[in-house]
Amino acid sequence: MTGSKSTAEQYTGYQSKMQKIADVRNAMAVLGWDQETYLPEKGAAFRGQQLTTLSGIAHELFTEDALGDLLRQLHHHKDLDALQQKNIALSLEDYDKNKKYPASFVADMSNTTNECYHAWIKARKANDYSIFAPALSKMIALKKQETTILGYEGHPYNALLNEYEKGATTTMLDRIFEDVKKALSPLLAKIESRPQVEKDFLLLHYNRDKQWQLGIDLLKNMGYDLQAGRQDISEHPFTTSFNPHDVRVTTRIDENDFGNMTWSCIHEGGHALYEQGLPAEQYGLPCGEATSLGIHESQSRLWENNVGRSLNFWKHHYARVQQLFPENLGQVPLQNFYQAINQVKPSLIRTEADELTYHFHIMIRYEIEKGLMDGSIPVNDLRQVWNEYYQKYLHVNVPDDAQGVLQDIHWSHGSFGYFPTYSLGSFYAAQFFTTAQKQVPGLDDAISQGNYHSLLEWLRTHIHPFGRFYTSNELCKKVTGQDLQFSYFLDYAEKKYAGIYNW
Repeated sequence: MTGSKSTAEQYTGYQSKMQKIADVRNAMAVLGWDQETYLPEKGAAFRGQQLTTLSGIAHELFTEDALGDLLRQLHHHKDLDALQQKNIALSLEDYDKNKKYPASFVADMSNTTNECYHAWIKARKANDYSIFAPALSKMIALKKQETTILGYEGHPYNALLNEYEKGATTTMLDRIFEDVKKALSPLLAKIESRPQVEKDFLLLHYNRDKQWQLGIDLLKNMGYDLQAGRQDISEHPFTTSFNPHDVRVTTRIDENDFGNMTWSCIHEGGHALYEQGLPAEQYGLPCGEATSLGIHESQSRLWENNVGRSLNFWKHHYARVQQLFPENLGQVPLQNFYQAINQVKPSLIRTEADELTYHFHIMIRYEIEKGLMDGSIPVNDLRQVWNEYYQKYLHVNVPDDAQGVLQDIHWSHGSFGYFPTYSLGSFYAAQFFTTAQKQVPGLDDAISQGNYHSLLEWLRTHIHPFGRFYTSNELCKKVTGQDLQFSYFLDYAEKKYAGIYNW
């Protein structure tokens, strides 16, 4: 009987059960990756069935009474080490939460996600939100049901936020976005008063194959292990991990926009480096998983912006880019290129936005998601609300649905509560990178020479290895000595853009 086993034997049994569940979930992840990269159109229906079956198996395994009993027994044992205790505590928390979900809800969510994703693809191709709206309505109804299943205090959206950023609330985020508006609006106004930097040369024709090779080179140079990963093309760039030794990224290429693929590769590369840095010996356990979506995003944003949009980064890589595209960039000085890749200008597409206006894109989605959850924004009015918000906050007119309400994949996956973590990630990134600059001797010089080893080692020491052992803010305080402070991002932005826009 379980009760007669030693604590070590019980913990080994727990670990075995969790890894079995992880195996099923990662088999789903492989099918999901294939769905967004290589799946033939006619295979969509059966793929949905397959994912639904595996989703049900994973849910059954993780809600077995025997697992709950084992977790409760281990939770009271005092002879586990700190890491083991944390794994048990977090697994029990996850178990109790997942136990709340009826199997019928899990199956409905899997079916609806498959339906919603393919409706989104069709709607984007047709540039018509009305094709997506019926499936999205089903998804919204399920997400509302989920808030009730999970339970919440205050706004129903809090239940979904907590899934991605533990402890986050609308009260906290309302305050953060108010600070963003107060702090960034004057900075944006100052930039708008200055002569705009030129970037037309980034929108010339850039050969697809040469862009692809540049992306691979950048990923390798960052430290991404291609023996433990690969890059492919997808509608919306993403990173997926099946274990630390198989972490895959995707990108998309626009031959008339140099930046589209370049920063997609660097951004997703940051996510992938984090996943490849998680402890393999904790596979299937909470301490082998990312801390949170906010911390995950901090890693992609740190590489994309603090490193990848820095002058130091391009001191090394620009000559290579000029060799690849001499007709476009051969006569463009490095300083002009650096200014161009950091142009600040309100735009339509979130993933292509500069790092300042980006946070208004996130704020719009946050406001919409709250409204969808509390019913103040009907699904059928979503296109209109979206377009009105873009005019109000970014002063741009939305010409069509593909560049508007259909631009993101997240809602088709049911990922409500996810978007705010993008802004949180940028703010964590600024605080982490500033700390790394203080703690790593010669870091800026190393970056200017194309050497990222010391930065990656710092991240692998201070951020990557802990999994979910700490919450986001606990990790931030451990690494930087402070709770998350927006001032780091603001200081970074003010200094950077003063140099670019010459004030």
